[in-house]
Amino acid sequence: MKTSVEITLMPLNDNYKEIIKNFIKSIRNEGFEILENPLSTQIYGDFEPLMEMLIQKIKTAFMNSDGIMINLKIVKGNRINYKADF
Repeated sequence: MKTSVEITLMPLNDNYKEIIKNFIKSIRNEGFEILENPLSTQIYGDFEPLMEMLIQKIKTAFMNSDGIMINLKIVKGNRINYKADF
């Protein structure tokens, strides 16, 4: 099942930029389609491998830093080509 995930990583500490950069770099070579912007990162792929990857990456982020908040939006289907028509 194709899935679209929007993830926003919000470290609550002074080193937030480095933590965000390291997180994004860690998911870039995992074989998923990724779109990055200043507010969030969108990841597109098959549900189970995508969720398994995110569990590991989130676990690593939590283990490496205190005060990490993550916001996930998960949508069934690949929404990478969505364009508003209004």
